[in-house]
Amino acid sequence: MGEAYERIAALDAAYHLPTYARKPVLFVRGEGIRLYDDEGREHLDFVSGIGSVNLGHAHPAVTEAVCAQMKRLVQVSNLYHVEHRAALAERLSDLAGGGWKAFLCNSGTEAVEGAIKLARRWGKARRGESCHRIVTAERSFHGRTMASLSATGQASKQEAFSPLLPGFDHVPLNDIGALEAALDAKTCAVLLEPVQGEGGVYPCEPGYLAQVRALCDERDVLLIFDEVQTGFFRTGPAFAWQGYGVRPDVMTLAKSLANGLPAGAVLASGDAAEALAPGDHGSTFGGGPVIAAAALATVEALVAEESGERAVRVGESLQALLRAQADSTGAIAEVRGRGLMVAAELSEPRAQAVAADCLRAGLVINAIGNRTLRFLPPLVCSEDETAILVDALHAVLGAA
Repeated sequence: MGEAYERIAALDAAYHLPTYARKPVLFVRGEGIRLYDDEGREHLDFVSGIGSVNLGHAHPAVTEAVCAQMKRLVQVSNLYHVEHRAALAERLSDLAGGGWKAFLCNSGTEAVEGAIKLARRWGKARRGESCHRIVTAERSFHGRTMASLSATGQASKQEAFSPLLPGFDHVPLNDIGALEAALDAKTCAVLLEPVQGEGGVYPCEPGYLAQVRALCDERDVLLIFDEVQTGFFRTGPAFAWQGYGVRPDVMTLAKSLANGLPAGAVLASGDAAEALAPGDHGSTFGGGPVIAAAALATVEALVAEESGERAVRVGESLQALLRAQADSTGAIAEVRGRGLMVAAELSEPRAQAVAADCLRAGLVINAIGNRTLRFLPPLVCSEDETAILVDALHAVLGAA
């Protein structure tokens, strides 16, 4: 390790709360899918800020938009009109087929919090104070704040912070019978990830989401999709629900909305878009001039570069390579994913060690738990780069 790494790691240990087990590397520069550490070593990035840098690192269109806006105006709050904010909301609505209104915030967990508040406000106005419960899926992940954590379906992330907030029920994913049994007069919304990300990259079955939509319509319940990780062409279409052909009433966005800068959004349509009134919700920094300019530049570049088409093509190639390795070595038990949101379930509980070995070999990958490797590269990733990844995995898994 270099002197810069040693100095910064020591400062981290001395002055940060120990909420992260940081990896032994100091990244100082990025370009496209490549990251460079303090000693100039090149790494291929298959995590992209946990799926938040879909355009790749240091994309010139985003850099130029941010620098230009920084020179003009940074912040005045949401009490006043500013450039780009309304244009961004319009562009998001257009990407989702039109008819949406947006609340802009700073992160995915804030977006989920906003959607929860909107759903409860909608439910109470519709059927009274008791209509406030939200049904989510087991193994889901919706954020780290108390309401979004309570919505999350992973006990391991919740136990240290109990008691959780009341008002959430969890059912198995892709089990329409269990969902139907959970809905009652107190239910205001169903909240689902079209592809569970932190849970291990588990896609919803195609027919399941259509059944959920029909059930929500029948029971007069809002359908909310958490697209924080799946949004912005990660799975192919702009939003994963478009690939399923099932439109929600509300969706939450963040991650790559501004290509790595802190940005989130709640989008609502129909009568859900009228649920909140002035003073019901707010954000000091949400949709600020710089972030809105960055997000607009990000969306336009993603569209212009046909990122969704690339995500499907390269994602299919990556999954095929991983399945071939699974067949030939037995070290991989299962491959799951949609687009460039892919997981490899290992046959043995070695995911953390494999990720560490890959980092030493110049490949940045993400281990979820003991068995699951997750791949979320920037959407500029090529088939050649996925081949380098799988060759390196083959060497690491074979050596172990």
